[in-house]
Amino acid sequence: MTPYESIQVLQQRMNASIIGQENIVERLIIGLLANGNLLVEGLPGLAKTRAVRAMAKSIDSKFSRIQFTPDLLPSDVTGSENMYEEGGEYKFRFEEGPIFGNIILADEINRAPAKVQAAMLEAMEERQVTVAGKTHKLPELFIVMATQNPVEQEGTYPLPEAQKDRFLMHVNITYPDAASEIEVIRLVRGEKSGKTKESIKERISQELIFAARDEIANVKSTEIVE
Repeated sequence: MTPYESIQVLQQRMNASIIGQENIVERLIIGLLANGNLLVEGLPGLAKTRAVRAMAKSIDSKFSRIQFTPDLLPSDVTGSENMYEEGGEYKFRFEEGPIFGNIILADEINRAPAKVQAAMLEAMEERQVTVAGKTHKLPELFIVMATQNPVEQEGTYPLPEAQKDRFLMHVNITYPDAASEIEVIRLVRGEKSGKTKESIKERISQELIFAARDEIANVKSTEIVE
């Protein structure tokens, strides 16, 4: 399978899982190929989380979901240095947090306080985290897809401009049309009743994703000479 074919397969699988939201599927794939992070905004029930999960299921990758809450600590995201005993000696060992995944779902990111949001800045831009003065590299395939609810005001912390700059795109999700909503109901009912069984499909390798990025990087552009 060529890199182009693998991306087509990824798009088909995601559209089959998220009916009537071709717009967000296309933009999630753009973010993946452009090696950028995405901020997805929409009302509850519009398949924001489902879209990210659908992508993670189709790619041979580690998926991490972080539920942002007001009492979340930076170490809950990045990980922390923990003391353990070995051979009668006490040593410190770094325990990786959920940020050390490939596809990161930052659910309701605007519910986290400024300290936690600041902890995401280094990870999203430099692709590394610094804990106790030590730098830890994140995986080569790394993308943050953050969601936020636009109607909630209480218990939320608006994202600072510095963090918004870490996102390649700000995607707004709207309600699908009536025909798509009927198909969504049928899909969900089929899943709950067990009639719709998810077949085991070969996951797309990370190497194919990197190869697709290389092909995009090799696209040539020239100035128009009049």
